[in-house]
Amino acid sequence: MNRPAPLRRLLVSLLLSCAVLMGATACGGGNESKTASSSASPSGTSSAEAQKFAKTRFVANAGLAAGATYQWIVKPYRAGKFKKGADGRTFALVKAGLAGGFAYNRLKAAVVNAKGDPLLSKAVAPLTAGIESLKGLGSKLRNGEAGAGDIGAFESVISGIKDAGKSAGAEVKDKVPSSSQLGG
Repeated sequence: MNRPAPLRRLLVSLLLSCAVLMGATACGGGNESKTASSSASPSGTSSAEAQKFAKTRFVANAGLAAGATYQWIVKPYRAGKFKKGADGRTFALVKAGLAGGFAYNRLKAAVVNAKGDPLLSKAVAPLTAGIESLKGLGSKLRNGEAGAGDIGAFESVISGIKDAGKSAGAEVKDKVPSSSQLGG
């Protein structure tokens, strides 16, 4: 009487395997021709389109950088979360380190986006040195070595980016990224 159960399991697993195999082959055939044709003729963005979206991309990237800086660096620092012996210090430092690296990355992207708009490019150009100075602050924050001057550097660069955007007609508002955006 135990024989029918293994036979049923074998039959069910065989049917499921066939269904998966048929589904995979049905889906796989169409993608090969699409992949080949799309790689053969890449479509570029015209300079007019790139310029049209330059401000939008700049605002998005700068807003994410500003939001991450305020939410996970400035606010916890002011609340004393980075001080030795503070509750949740390790978690706050790790988050601040990730936020610092994320903010640096988004600021670099914002500068690249600003190059697509002449007015925005001129406004952001003086800030590139300040953004470069933030390069190592993410790891400094993560290790708990950041001080008031380092936090002030982040605030200064973010306010400079906001002012540059505002003067070029691209107002930047803080947009706090999700934790998953920070991590990767």
